[in-house]
Amino acid sequence: MLKLSFVQRLVSPVDGATFPADRPQSMHAGRPLLVQYDLAAVAAELENASFSDRPSTMWRYRELLPAPAGGTDAIVSLGEGMTPLLRADRLGARLGISNLFVKDESQLPTGSFKSRGMSVAVTMARSFGFERVALPSAGNAGSALAAYAARAGIEAHIFMPADTPPVNVREARSAGAEVTLVDGLITDCGKIVREDRDRVGWFDLSTMREPYRLEGKKTIGLEIAEQFGWSLPDVIIAPTGGGTCVIGMWKAFLELMQLGFVDEDDLPRIVAVQSDGCCPLVRAFESEAPAASPFENPRTIARGLRVPSTIGDSLVLNALHQSGGRAIAVSEERIPDWMSDAASTEGISMGPEAATCIGALERLRASKWISSDDVVVVINSAGDKSCG
Repeated sequence: MLKLSFVQRLVSPVDGATFPADRPQSMHAGRPLLVQYDLAAVAAELENASFSDRPSTMWRYRELLPAPAGGTDAIVSLGEGMTPLLRADRLGARLGISNLFVKDESQLPTGSFKSRGMSVAVTMARSFGFERVALPSAGNAGSALAAYAARAGIEAHIFMPADTPPVNVREARSAGAEVTLVDGLITDCGKIVREDRDRVGWFDLSTMREPYRLEGKKTIGLEIAEQFGWSLPDVIIAPTGGGTCVIGMWKAFLELMQLGFVDEDDLPRIVAVQSDGCCPLVRAFESEAPAASPFENPRTIARGLRVPSTIGDSLVLNALHQSGGRAIAVSEERIPDWMSDAASTEGISMGPEAATCIGALERLRASKWISSDDVVVVINSAGDKSCG
């Protein structure tokens, strides 16, 4: 039986049904499961602990991660975490925001925030005894899985749309992954993973179809809280495809609130940003729908946002509503301009996904939804790999 430090169980947000965490689990009622911790035990463990005395990786928050018993030897890691929180004063001045920061996830081992989720997911897959893992990917998730599977010594099978950037295909294959290019969208790739799961015997690491990638993404929120001295920013803006970043950060803040690290009145407003070429979550938010309908004929150069449907849609929408946040679609045609803005004003390489956040900032500041003195954090999910 697999023993997980402070994990109590897995819980369904749909109906509260619980499931044991000592064995592989997927979904319930067609929706994701969430990891639930014994927060009273975590609080007792952390009473005299100091994160600052620990290594500067995301595993410094091990009490709030599904860490298998066995210490650091059980963890599959490339040193991910504690990415810099960079002031962006020149870009902020152009936008009329005096306290703008960029959480630069491009400095993670595989060049994107996918490193976080894959570290946890592959750790758990290996702990459950799986010798092969698989997922659909539009680019960066595939690169990350390939690297972490190689680190763990297990097989990786990755299914990518045929128009995936060549750099991502090369990265995955160079790390030893079996890469299959599919004539279709990421949803078509995901269908293949699910159909072949039982026949091939791989652990399906598709977004939100297992509960552990989310826990890795959660550490973005934990780091932001620590980097701000446990006083959270006013607004966090995140590019949103499958939604694990938004869901994970909100989960992190709620857990920190229950632990007494942050105050309820200090919780940030979260903004999910999509391209107007593929914005199912924005449409659902604006229509006050509880879930998102599939987006037809998606088109965007931000391939990480070309997700026409996600099973985490209701969780994203709940996080936005509970935080007092927004979902915004920005102009597809202006994405290259915003990428250039970030690079030319701050020297920060932003991929097209994160660059959409600059467009969202322009609109939110113009409408005064963001004030000039709000403390704002943009999640730079990955650097620009278009020339790779």
